[in-house]
Amino acid sequence: MRIASLLLMAASAAFCVDKGFTPLFDGKTLNGWTLLNKNPKDRGYIVENGSIVCPLDGGGNLLTEKDYANFVLRFEFKMEPGGNNGIGIRAPLSGDIAYSGMEIQVLDHGHEKYKGKIKPAQFHGSVYDVIAAKDEGLKPAGQWNSEEIAANGSKIKVTLNGKVILDADLSSVTDEAIHKKHPGLRRTTGRIGFLGHHSLVEFRNIRVKELK
Repeated sequence: MRIASLLLMAASAAFCVDKGFTPLFDGKTLNGWTLLNKNPKDRGYIVENGSIVCPLDGGGNLLTEKDYANFVLRFEFKMEPGGNNGIGIRAPLSGDIAYSGMEIQVLDHGHEKYKGKIKPAQFHGSVYDVIAAKDEGLKPAGQWNSEEIAANGSKIKVTLNGKVILDADLSSVTDEAIHKKHPGLRRTTGRIGFLGHHSLVEFRNIRVKELK
């Protein structure tokens, strides 16, 4: 009875941690997702071992069928060495989402192939090409990471493996040249999705809580 009680308490605790969250992935299918901008020769995204996988011959924008304005998104991810993907937020159904929407970078930025070739605003967790995240918290390639992205009005916060690596206010971006290049910074709602291109990255335990 003691073991059963402990298991029940653990399950209850886990439920409380994610109270109010809705799964975006059933672990078996891509129901609820729409794939856009896929190269005809690529596989896009697949489901494998309970994860959404962008394979080496995959890519495109895999977006939710629903729009989200203010939310907290939680997920786990794992990359190959040098892995590259992105989390689209408030994304439209057209254009390069890193610009027409917003992209929170997913990148093994410490890999040799990126040294001296990318700027801090392209590091993992950054609002791509606009606001740099802290260079900390990312586990070595091949290990699972846990991440939370909170978007509430103009505030964007990224927590990686328990460490806050980005706490930004988009209203602080006042340079109109940046807004001309990134009109998506002013979007208030849109899709959530994965932005991949010929790089092996896996996602699982994907869930969201909408904020009022």
